[in-house]
Amino acid sequence: MPAENMPSEECWYIVKQSSEECKIISGQAFEEAFEASKQTQSSLSAGSEPPSESEQLMHWGPFETQNQAIAKRVGLIRAGKCQPAS
Repeated sequence: MPAENMPSEECWYIVKQSSEECKIISGQAFEEAFEASKQTQSSLSAGSEPPSESEQLMHWGPFETQNQAIAKRVGLIRAGKCQPAS
């Protein structure tokens, strides 16, 4: 298959961390983090309360290019949804 006909597998996500900073990660890293959070949630006992909104993985994306993700992150910082990296 010619390279120009191959779909681009790489995508980018913005993930809000507990420090309130938003990190740009690849789609593969996002999938790994998403799977890890699903396993953590499924290991909770039946009597436990569901995770609060702040404990859930807050994210935006997917974005086709890293530059699009960077532009969105700047917008999220300006809107007060994320803190700039220190």
